[in-house]
Amino acid sequence: MELTELKLEYAVCGEEKSGIPVIVVAAGASSRMGGINKQTALLSGVPVLARTLMAFERSEVISSIILTVKPEDVFSMQLMAEKYGIDKLTDIVCGGKTRQESVLKGFERLDKSAQSVLIHDGARPFIDGTVIRAVAEGLRSHSAVTCAVPVKDTVKVVDKDGKIISTPDRSTLAAVQTPQGVRVSDYLNAVEKLGDVSGFTDDMSVMEAAGYGAYTVAGSYRNIKITTPEDLRLAEYLLNGEAEE
Repeated sequence: MELTELKLEYAVCGEEKSGIPVIVVAAGASSRMGGINKQTALLSGVPVLARTLMAFERSEVISSIILTVKPEDVFSMQLMAEKYGIDKLTDIVCGGKTRQESVLKGFERLDKSAQSVLIHDGARPFIDGTVIRAVAEGLRSHSAVTCAVPVKDTVKVVDKDGKIISTPDRSTLAAVQTPQGVRVSDYLNAVEKLGDVSGFTDDMSVMEAAGYGAYTVAGSYRNIKITTPEDLRLAEYLLNGEAEE
């Protein structure tokens, strides 16, 4: 075992559990956060990533959690998982330079019996059990499933100079979120077919490019991704609103 990765023996203890595994991707550079690590940024005193992991810990459809992080974060993430009782966490893996590289690092740690897997952004701490369950259930019928919400704004296609080229029909547009789910064998076949997948920004794009049908289930407008400092302020507002209710 490399010192930069951990196989957490205390987690599942070899016991077979029903459900579906999830790969939580948290190896990004937080380049738009103004020097803040979005994974460890605090939301009402609890790190963003800890809130994300706790959501999957609570979900009855999740059997295990594989976490991909930056190499320098491996041991601090283990401590965080222990502090917040993330008992389903089986592996902490060094991520790659791109999202898809990190996803594939997570795939390497899947149990050989795993037929399907969910993939989730670590910086989406408001994911809830209803959406997790919907994506998992969608994989019973489809090779690739993502949660998504209807686009509220009118969207324009523009050129490099900012000139509007066209206005797509808003009723046909959806804002895609995570978790995204794939059948393991189909995803690996897609990667083999495409070769280099480092340029893809989500897992559905990989499946689409390889000719697999990808489908959506209902997401949540609360399932925001922490990308900028403004997102942290919005997240605090959402949490405070919950507390007031």
